[in-house]
Amino acid sequence: MNKVFLGIGGNIGDKHKNFIHVLNLIELKLGKIIQKSSVYETPPWGFQSNDVFWNQVVVIDTILEAEELLWHIHEVEEEFGRKRGNERYSSREMDIDILYFNDEFMESKDLIIPHPRIHERRFVLVPLVELAPDMKHPLRRLTSIEMLENCLDESVIKKVDLQ
Repeated sequence: MNKVFLGIGGNIGDKHKNFIHVLNLIELKLGKIIQKSSVYETPPWGFQSNDVFWNQVVVIDTILEAEELLWHIHEVEEEFGRKRGNERYSSREMDIDILYFNDEFMESKDLIIPHPRIHERRFVLVPLVELAPDMKHPLRRLTSIEMLENCLDESVIKKVDLQ
């Protein structure tokens, strides 16, 4: 069994409905959710948009290997209308990133694990600290808390009340 940390986020459409749907699809197609952070409202990162994002980190147990998991993630994203193209960052209903895959490092044409920008993004680090504050990044050798303390991103992150 592989323990995988996934970052999920989206900023268009019915965000509450999208999050419920994506969590169901993760359990159906990717693996069993064993932990999930709170949902956080965050500004867009890397591009301009009037639509704020909702972001969350979930931990799954999966029998899938990394490349196969990525393929299934793309299938899930396509159910939310995601089309892979040249645009780097854009508004979307749902985006799923593999943050960590066990404590492994891997790099291929399509996949780099751990995610290469974890340490730059408060919208990832805040929910990651909630779930695994003392987990060490396998390459940077810093804990989630230490990466958040050193993060230069000054984005305001607010917990979403889903009640």
